[in-house]
Amino acid sequence: MDYSKLINKQEHIIVVGLGYVGLPLAVLLAKKYKVVGFDINEKRVNELNGNYDATNEITDKELLGSTLEFTTDPKVISDSKLIIVTVPTPVDDFKTPDLTPVRKATETVAKHLRAGSVVVYESTVYPGVTEEICVPILEQLSGLEWKKDFNIGYSPERVNPGDKEHTIEKIKKVVSGDTTEICNELTKIYGEVITAGIHKASTIKVAESAKVIENVQRDINIALINELSLIFHKLDIDTKEVLEAAGSKWNFLRFMPGLVGGHCIGVDPYYLTFKAESIGHHPQLILSGRRINDFMGKFIAESTVKKLIEADVPVKGSNILILGFTFKENINDIRNTRVIDIYHELISYSIRVDIYDPLIDEEEVKQEYGIQVVNKFNNNKYDAIIFAVQHQELIDNFPLEKLKDISTDRKLLLIDVKSIFDKNDIDDDVIFWRL
Repeated sequence: MDYSKLINKQEHIIVVGLGYVGLPLAVLLAKKYKVVGFDINEKRVNELNGNYDATNEITDKELLGSTLEFTTDPKVISDSKLIIVTVPTPVDDFKTPDLTPVRKATETVAKHLRAGSVVVYESTVYPGVTEEICVPILEQLSGLEWKKDFNIGYSPERVNPGDKEHTIEKIKKVVSGDTTEICNELTKIYGEVITAGIHKASTIKVAESAKVIENVQRDINIALINELSLIFHKLDIDTKEVLEAAGSKWNFLRFMPGLVGGHCIGVDPYYLTFKAESIGHHPQLILSGRRINDFMGKFIAESTVKKLIEADVPVKGSNILILGFTFKENINDIRNTRVIDIYHELISYSIRVDIYDPLIDEEEVKQEYGIQVVNKFNNNKYDAIIFAVQHQELIDNFPLEKLKDISTDRKLLLIDVKSIFDKNDIDDDVIFWRL
């Protein structure tokens, strides 16, 4: 890898994986370097070549104005000496890390790896994956020797989908390499596009650990607030009002209760706990936090059922509308959304449930979760409405009066998961509950 050849565009960078992490990174790097994006998903690559990003992270205009190239041909890897792997790292049904995407991507890279190359991983993993799992694959399938014929680095992604303020270049980048020289080279390369600066980690395992605990810490903090919310509900105390009062102190951490899903906070803790248990340590706090956060969908559904009973609405056969289905606001990403927990729990009570989310792909939801969402209401009237995701579009299009219009002739039963509505605006025509 020659930094001068990269900056002079005599050589190019390959970004493997063009999802929520890879595409924004590739677009950013292409502002300074010649970059080729590789993905095995032919539909995805065709869309990107047509200047369309289905994730809505990059605009058509940005793609049109970029020098970035896209391909499904892995042979391009052999033409590059800097390969950056940005594939997802999910968990399976048993909450065990699924390294299949990382392994498969590494195999593809290895088959086309040439001497003098550097392979950098950005995927979130547990400490040791890069050196203990990826390196052997690279050596075996390439026939090259690590640290003699090729090097590796790890620079964890810090992408926040849907966040147009904290974009990649504005977030300090952690960089590590298998040697000091490689770390320094990668620091120069990333430093050309990351305006927030670079933090050099002393080892790859330090960088891997730093990444995974970022989301573990956030998961635990939210779990604490979720547990406080469970307590305050039993005490008939409004959680939001408590948090506003406590938040008047300068060093109180401002977290809100809610569903914790997605492909980071709801997943990454299991990577660390898996590694911890493999070395004989049973992590108690982390797993306890996970159990609390995974319980919240069931709790919201049960609270909705209790409100139906209080309102003298027969539970069996009642109609409920859930507004929002993605794992967070203002994005179309449905991976590991915990709204599905609310849905399944309500269905178990023989309740009819409609889901409406203007940002999602209906076919993707059907394929991933086996459910059909609604795209219009057909004059349906609902016994309860659960406002689950605070998409701005939903907030704008569903004020209280609109919610009353699509409710039954009884009082509007509104379940406000994200504390969107001001309690002062709630009148006698509304039965109101919030997390």
